[in-house]
Amino acid sequence: MKSHYDVVILGAGHNGLVAASYLGRAGLSVLLLEKNDYIGGATTSQRLFPDYDAWLSQYAYLVSLLPQKIIRDLGLNLELRRRAIASFTPYVNHGQHGALVLSNLEGEVSRKSIVDLTGSDAEFEEMKKFYNLPRIFAEQVWDSMLEPLVPKEEMARRFNVDAISREAWRSLVDEPLGSAIERYLRNDLMRGLVFTDAKIGVFTYPHDPSFVQNRCFLYHLIGNKTGEWKVPVGGMGSVSSELERAARKAGSEILTNVDLRALDVTGNARSVEFSVDGKRETAETRFLLVNFGRNVLAKFTGRFFQPDRTDEGSVFKINMLLRRLPRLKAKKYPTTEAFCGTFHSDEGYDQMNASYDRASGGRLPEKTPCELYCHTLTDDSILVPGLREQGFHTMTLFGLDAPWSLFARDNENMRREAEKRFLGSVNQWLEEPIEDCLAAARDGRPCIESKSPVDIEDALGMYRGNIFQNAPTWPFAERRDQAGTWGVETEYENVFLCGSSALRGGAVSGIPGHNAAMKVLQELKANR
Repeated sequence: MKSHYDVVILGAGHNGLVAASYLGRAGLSVLLLEKNDYIGGATTSQRLFPDYDAWLSQYAYLVSLLPQKIIRDLGLNLELRRRAIASFTPYVNHGQHGALVLSNLEGEVSRKSIVDLTGSDAEFEEMKKFYNLPRIFAEQVWDSMLEPLVPKEEMARRFNVDAISREAWRSLVDEPLGSAIERYLRNDLMRGLVFTDAKIGVFTYPHDPSFVQNRCFLYHLIGNKTGEWKVPVGGMGSVSSELERAARKAGSEILTNVDLRALDVTGNARSVEFSVDGKRETAETRFLLVNFGRNVLAKFTGRFFQPDRTDEGSVFKINMLLRRLPRLKAKKYPTTEAFCGTFHSDEGYDQMNASYDRASGGRLPEKTPCELYCHTLTDDSILVPGLREQGFHTMTLFGLDAPWSLFARDNENMRREAEKRFLGSVNQWLEEPIEDCLAAARDGRPCIESKSPVDIEDALGMYRGNIFQNAPTWPFAERRDQAGTWGVETEYENVFLCGSSALRGGAVSGIPGHNAAMKVLQELKANR
């Protein structure tokens, strides 16, 4: 090891790897320090059930926000595969089990399904008008995500060109998202389906005055100007593996099993004290990049961390390995169609308002909104051939309205109860309990793993289990002092956020990693 580096990066998650790749390619000496014995942070694949050779994406599982520019710049060899079905939402109408099916490939399938639900074409046409708004927004905003922050006033002027652009800005920025949803859509199930993208990972409701629901919605709809969420072939681990390859090829040094002891960020030089395999080391660096949350940085610098109420995480994850897919009560739909997209349960608009209210009162909702997704129906390469031949599948459940505060007092018991309710939500649409389809370990235990927000905070350091590390931010500068910055700056000189806690951070995007690297290069150029 050297004693001095141009850049030290704390955390070898996907954003840290992106930053290391850009900076190493620019000729800088880069050291990445990772606390885990593996690289990739939340974007890894794990053999969660040791008796089976199946590699599940434990935390993150789909890709939408990773810019094609980063993929091209770093020469990443990634295959992101389209899902045939975007979403499958079962319902009961006049005692009959049906489903709202939205296709990624055939618009007529979506139209007919909406007509079957609502009785006319009107809701389908209104849905198209509504989703045109984030498409227009993405066209104007997406490219700026890899540039210094544009002032809000200037961004607003970009939309002041015609009536539909002004409507996009009004609906998505100037008023709570619930207003636009209720203005365009009439059907409760349709409204709920749209609003789920505003709730994933955050604790909010349609008319939340904080507008965190608007910001979360935008991050789910603007990726690469299409907003489509794709399956990483080989699992999420294939993304982190490619980024690790790019970082090493660029000359970056990477250490794992690092115990970070102390940071000195107040002097002329920055230094990092850590130990590896019991041996103490100190590295001085010109630039320090932080790939963890502001809460963790505050702990190491002795500063007071002041979160916002919207920073609290609200997610419940269940990872499963199935011997076979469960049978549906809506028998006209094949299970392979139902689970290859996002399977929605208890996510009606009014029902989610009720579940939010109950969770706000400190109680687990009776009806727990959630979504399921089966990776192996689009990409079965994460299973060995023997498991594929036997019909095995992976399944991930993503639960909503499960804020950290519900689990903080008694995580063990609340986790068990939440798992039971979320699985019960799914089972109402099945001919058999999904538990009967689970694979079993050699000791007889079912292959299922649940993670509450408390577990996610303990494992990843994400503040109160927030998968964005803090509340998602607007893709422009809200304050005058942010305009023209990269959104990665901290109060310390040459200490920059390169992870999800940066402005425009969150999800598997690499955007803050890129922007932190650009900030470093900008500083070097200015001081030549």
